Amino acid sequence: MTSIISKTGLKDQINKSAQRPKHKGGAPKKRIRREVHVKVRLTTTERFLIESKARGAGMRISDWVREAILKAKVMTRLTTEDRRVLHLLAGMANNLNQLTKLAHTSGIMSIAIKCGHLLTEIDQTLKYLNSDDGKNT
Repeated sequence: MTSIISKTGLKDQINKSAQRPKHKGGAPKKRIRREVHVKVRLTTTERFLIESKARGAGMRISDWVREAILKAKVMTRLTTEDRRVLHLLAGMANNLNQLTKLAHTSGIMSIAIKCGHLLTEIDQTLKYLNSDDGKNT
């Protein structure tokens, strides 16, 4: 028995097969496509350190670098005001050293009062510098 397929029947079969999606295989598409590239130049030593850290964390290099970048804390540069305060602090430390030397050579009581005032100034300056935590990004 031979069956004869009409031309319309053949066309129906062709149309049905064309309507089905073809599975190309491979991994499923990722939800988030990373399409932007950032190029970073490294020394051989830097590359080796990053590779070993990524391997130690059980991650690919790109995943490790991405994680490190996103979780990094970057400190802002010192402002001119902060540099001025640090310069004053260095001057106060120098004055304290001179007062200590003077205390050893001459009377201690008059020098102790001057040291107390200077230590108060240093303490206030350090509190000012430490209160600037809002600058961290």
